[in-house]
Amino acid sequence: MGLLAFILFGLVIGLIARALMPGRQSMGLVATALLGMAGSFVGGLIGSLIYGGRMFELHSAGIIGSILGALIVMFLVGMGGRRRAVV
Repeated sequence: MGLLAFILFGLVIGLIARALMPGRQSMGLVATALLGMAGSFVGGLIGSLIYGGRMFELHSAGIIGSILGALIVMFLVGMGGRRRAVV
């Protein structure tokens, strides 16, 4: 049940991050869930480094950190996917 909850949590976090990020993101539900799970991991890692707590605990700061982590991941993926114009 823990894995299913993590996937569902990742989907919700991914949807929130996509709503907050300006511009158009063309990704489906699976990619959105993967984005949310990666953001949750990044946010949990950063939060545990700053506060020294456990990485996989669920609390309000972790939810905010997960959303911020998903925004960071989405920004980095967007920057990597852009092509530069050759002049």
